[in-house]
Amino acid sequence: MMEKTKFGIYIPRDLLVKLDECMRSLNINNRSKIVQEALQLFLLEHGWKTDHKVKGIIGVVYRHGKCDIVLTEIQHEYLEIIISTIHIHLDRERCMLAIIVDGDGDRIRNLISEIMNIKGVKIVRPLILSLATNNTFYKNFIEEKSK
Repeated sequence: MMEKTKFGIYIPRDLLVKLDECMRSLNINNRSKIVQEALQLFLLEHGWKTDHKVKGIIGVVYRHGKCDIVLTEIQHEYLEIIISTIHIHLDRERCMLAIIVDGDGDRIRNLISEIMNIKGVKIVRPLILSLATNNTFYKNFIEEKSK
C-alpha cells in the first residue's frame, strides 16, 4: 500500500454542493476517494503529453457539413497514427467521430490541435494513454483499479 499524505484544498461552495449531490446519488460517502480518483484521472489524461509512444481515442462532436470535408482532409495527413475511425450521426445537424490513434505523442497532439481549430467542431475529447515503459504511474493506476 502506498504512503498517504493529507492536504487541504479550497473549492467554490457551489462546486462542493454539486459534488455532494453527485456523491449521494451514486451512494458514495468518501470525498477523499473522489479527489484521489479525480487526480489519478487528471494525471492519466494529461501525463501522456510528455511521452512519445501513446494510444487512444479522440472523440469529436461537430456540425455536419463543411466540417466533414476538412476532418477527412486532416485525417489523411495523419494516416501513420490513425488506426480507424467511427462516425455516428447524433441528429440531422450533429455528428460524432471517434478517431483511434497509435503513435508518436507529438503527432497526436498536433492532430488534436488541428481538429480543435476547425470551424464547426464543438467538442474534442482525447482519451490517450502512455505506452512508455518508464510510465510507472499508468501501470500502478491499472494495478490499483484491478484489486
